[in-house]
Amino acid sequence: MPARSEAGCEKQLPDGRAGSPQRAPKPCSQALVCREGEGWPGGFSRWLSDQTGELPHTMGDTSVPLKAASPKALSGPEAWEVGPWRTRDPQGQAQASMIRAVAPHPAEEALWTTRADGRVRLRIDPSCPDPPHTVHQMFCETLGKYGDLSALGFKRQGSWENISYSQYYQLSRKAAKGFLKLGLEQTHSVAILGFNSPEWFFSAVGTVFAGGTVTGIYTTSSPEACQYIAHNSHADIIVVDTQEQLGKILKIWKNLPHLKAVVVYREPPAEKMANVYTMEQLLGLGSLVPEEALDTVIDAQQPNQRCVLIYTSGTTGPPKGVMLSQDNITWTARYGSQAGGIQPAEVQQEVVVSYLPLSHIAAQIYDLWTGIQWGAHVCFAEPNALKGSLISTLREVEPTSHLGVPRVWEKIMEGIQEVVAQSGFIRRKMLLWAMSVTLQHNLTSLGSDLKPFTARLADFLVLAKVRQALGLARCQKPFYGAAPMSVETQHFFLGLNIRLYAGYGLSETSGPHFMSSPCNYRLCSSGKVMPGCRAKLADPDAGGVGEICLWGRNIFMGYLNMEAETREAIDDQGWLRTGDTGRLDAEGFLYVTGRIKELIITAGGENVPPVPLEEAVKRELPIISNAMLLGDQRKFLAMLLTLKCTVDPDTSDPTDNLTERAVEFCQSVGSTATTVSEVVGKDVAVYRAIEEGIQRVNRNAAARPYRIQKWALLGKDFSIPGGELGPTMKLKRFTVLEKYKDTIDSFYQEQK
Repeated sequence: MPARSEAGCEKQLPDGRAGSPQRAPKPCSQALVCREGEGWPGGFSRWLSDQTGELPHTMGDTSVPLKAASPKALSGPEAWEVGPWRTRDPQGQAQASMIRAVAPHPAEEALWTTRADGRVRLRIDPSCPDPPHTVHQMFCETLGKYGDLSALGFKRQGSWENISYSQYYQLSRKAAKGFLKLGLEQTHSVAILGFNSPEWFFSAVGTVFAGGTVTGIYTTSSPEACQYIAHNSHADIIVVDTQEQLGKILKIWKNLPHLKAVVVYREPPAEKMANVYTMEQLLGLGSLVPEEALDTVIDAQQPNQRCVLIYTSGTTGPPKGVMLSQDNITWTARYGSQAGGIQPAEVQQEVVVSYLPLSHIAAQIYDLWTGIQWGAHVCFAEPNALKGSLISTLREVEPTSHLGVPRVWEKIMEGIQEVVAQSGFIRRKMLLWAMSVTLQHNLTSLGSDLKPFTARLADFLVLAKVRQALGLARCQKPFYGAAPMSVETQHFFLGLNIRLYAGYGLSETSGPHFMSSPCNYRLCSSGKVMPGCRAKLADPDAGGVGEICLWGRNIFMGYLNMEAETREAIDDQGWLRTGDTGRLDAEGFLYVTGRIKELIITAGGENVPPVPLEEAVKRELPIISNAMLLGDQRKFLAMLLTLKCTVDPDTSDPTDNLTERAVEFCQSVGSTATTVSEVVGKDVAVYRAIEEGIQRVNRNAAARPYRIQKWALLGKDFSIPGGELGPTMKLKRFTVLEKYKDTIDSFYQEQK
C-alpha cells in the first residue's frame, strides 16, 4: 500500500500520479482501471463525449479494449461509478482507477429521489464534464496543496488564532469518529444549532466523513421549529453553542426518538447531564474509534449520495428539506466560485469573514465548502456581528471577498449616511462630491478601467479612506444574494467605487446558478449562467419575462420524503422550475423580476409584480424602511409602510427611535418628530409628505390599476424577532398578511 500524508489521504503514486483520496475498497472483479491521459486519447473529457471507439484500459497486468460509453451511460448509475478509485488487481497490487462497474441501485434510476438513502443520476453537461468527487476527495486534494496554510481564523480573548488545513482535516476526522462512537447512523443527520465557528465547520465536515447529513438550524429558531427539523431529518446528534440553545433541545428531547446525544461547544453546560457532551469530550471519544473504521465508512461514500440538508423558510407551508448530494457540494464549490472570480490559494489566498447563518445555502457554500475547495482563509466574526460588530471584524481581517445579503449592505449604507449627517459642512460636501463624480463615471464607463482625473482624485482624497474605514480596502469581490437589492443601494456603493456583484440561485441549486464577477457585470443583473449549467424561460410574455427554469450538476436531489413537491419542482428532463420570473438579455445576463407566488392578481385580472412598486416608494421616501404591496383578489392596490428606526443591539428588536436620516426627513418637511410613536397617527406634516411621495409614484404607473390608492403606517418596523423577516432579512409576506389582517381588511371594508 502507498504511504499516506495524512490519515485517510494517500500520497502520489510512484509514477507521480495522484493517488485516490479514498482508502482501498474491497477487491472488485468488475473494476475497470482507466486514467485520464493513460491510453485515453484526449483524456476523460473525450471519452465522455465519444460514443464509439476502442479505448484501452488495464485490468491487472492485462491490457484489453473497452468500448466507450455514451454520456448517458456514464451518468446512468446502473452501469458505472466515477472515481478516482483505488482497487486491487488479482495479485493484490493497488491500482488507480477512474471508473468501476457496479450493480444497479434501485434508488438511482431517476434524476431525483425523496429517500434519505437514495442516489441520483448526475446531470453532466458535455461542455463541463469533470468527474464527480466526494467531499473527502475534495478535502484531500486541498490538503495536498494547502495543508500548511491557515484555514480557519478565530478570536480568543482578544487575539486572533489560526487552524491550518492539516489541523482542520484532523479535527474533522476526530469529530467524525466521535459521532460514530455516539451512534450516528448512515443517512441520519447531525443538526448544528449555533453561530459560525471552527466547531461548526469541523462538525459539518466530520458529519459528512462519518456518512451522516449536515443539517443547520437557524439560531433564532423556536424550540418547536428545532423539533420539526431534528425530527424530520432523523437527527442522531445535535451540536449547540450556548446554554440557551441547549435549553431549547432539552425542552423537546422527549419528542425526538432518534436523538442520542447533544454536544456543546461555546458555553459548557452548567451541570453534568446524561448524553450531553462538550466538544472536547466528543473529540476524545473519537480517539476510541480506529482510523480504519472511519476509512471504511469513507470508502463506501458516493458522489451522488446525500450529505447536506437545507431547510426552506416554510413561509407557504411546512419547511422542506432540500437534499444536496456530495457532487452538488463539490461541483458547486468549484464552478460557482470560479464563475465569481474566486482565486485558488496558489494564485491568491482569499480571505473571507464568516457571519451569515450557515443553515442558509448561500453562507454554507461560500464560507464552508468553497473555502475548502480553494484553500481560503475563513475568519469568524463575533456572534453579535449583525448587531454592530461586523465592521470591526472587517477592519481587522480586511477580506478579499465578502458576501452580504442586501439588508447587510443597506445597514452599512445607512451607517455611513448617519455619520455624514452628523459631519461638518466641508467634510460632508467633500464626500458627496467624491461620490457624485465616481457614480457618474461608473454608470457611464462600466467596462473601462480608464478613469478621468477627477474620479482618480476623488478616490485618492476621499473614497479610499471610506473603504479603509469599512474594512473593504482589499475587497476585490463584494457579493450580494438571497434577496433583491434596490437600485438606490447599488448606486450608493458604486459612488464609493464598490461594485456589488450579484448571484442568483436557490437552496435547490446548491447556491448559485448565475454569477456576476469583475468580468461579467451589468447593473441590476444577476450575471451569467455558470459553466456546465443551463437556463431557460418558460412561457415568456411579450416583454420576454417568463419563469426561470434551471438545469445542471448543482440541481438538488429532491425534497426529503416529499414526492409530490419534488415532482412539482423537477420535470421529466431534470429541469428545476424556480417559481421566479425574469428575463435574459442578448448577452445572457439574467434580470430577476419577481416571484410567481408573490404576483398580485387584482379582482380586475391585472397582474402586478409587487417589488418594483415597493422599491419605487422607498426611493421617493427615504423615511420608509419597509413597504409591502397589497391587492391580491382585491379591487385596488394598497400598501403597508414602516419607518426607519434604530435597532436594539441586544435583542435585534426595532426601537421607537427614528434613525438620523429619518429625523432629517422629518425636519425637511416641517416636523420635529424623533420617534416612531410621534409620527404614527399624529404627525400631519409627515403624513402629507408620504402621500405626496405615493402620488409621485402613481404618476409613473402604466395605468390606474397599478396605482396605490390606500396606505397605512405601522407602529413597528418589520424584524426577524417580529416574524415579518426571515433569517436573511427577506420579507415573509404571508406572515405579514396574517399579522396585520385587521389593518388590511380595513382598506377594503367599504368595497364589500
